[in-house]
Amino acid sequence: MLPWIDTHCHLDASEFEADRDAVRERASRTGVAHCVLPAVSVKNFETVRNLAHRHGDSYALGIHPLCTGRASDADLERLDRALTENRDDPRLVAVGEIGLDFFVPGLDAQRQAWFYRAQLALAQRHGLPVLLHVRRSADQLLKELRRHRVGGIAHAFNGSAQQAGAFVQLGFKLGFGGTVTFERALQIRRLAADLPLSAIVLETDAPDIPPHWLYRTAEERAAGQGQGRNEPAQLPAIAAELAKLRGLSLQEMREASSVNALEALPRLRTLLHAGRG
Repeated sequence: MLPWIDTHCHLDASEFEADRDAVRERASRTGVAHCVLPAVSVKNFETVRNLAHRHGDSYALGIHPLCTGRASDADLERLDRALTENRDDPRLVAVGEIGLDFFVPGLDAQRQAWFYRAQLALAQRHGLPVLLHVRRSADQLLKELRRHRVGGIAHAFNGSAQQAGAFVQLGFKLGFGGTVTFERALQIRRLAADLPLSAIVLETDAPDIPPHWLYRTAEERAAGQGQGRNEPAQLPAIAAELAKLRGLSLQEMREASSVNALEALPRLRTLLHAGRG
């Protein structure tokens, strides 16, 4: 039986500075045996790599679209070099987090697109899947994916059913997390219920996208009513909400989502088998 796999967790985030090891231990106690830790810029390449080795997890290297304004063209060379230097590291499982973000105002769309295309080319050259950031950008992401022979995961998917089908047709899995626990997230919940089970992987995006039971408004946070920090330990409870939507048992949800994660990120298979051996 496969364990829970959190396919997207920013364990290196500053929110975990005070209790990072305890956070990872709590996740292990809930059965989350593996987390995928994506980088967001060249500055945290070494951090995610070291954390993955420390906790028996895996990592991805890439430049996040929100970081492209501060990144230099030379950072793409540094990414290429890092992928080359770590190509024999079984814990390097993807290029990511990369993509496009047309939600946050003030970002340079052309610069984002340049970094996105270049990183897709690197993923293809190094034979790695990608972890995609998708925010009001699904059609543009898909356009470039049709030109590159890569697979992977569309993280925190929030597009339409038609866009979801297009990603799945290209061999991608779609990541679902805390958003699916909100009753008002009608479109996401409908997608999570109706998509082929083979298309779904689970994630937390911790410390972000908390489930509804952890969510705090800005007013509540200002009043000192908790930070609403998400953790990988929340994955099984999030999965229970998704299982309920689909009419599945929790065990069926775990097995299916973990099988799908292994298909999306093939290097995980060796890691998990080694861990169970």
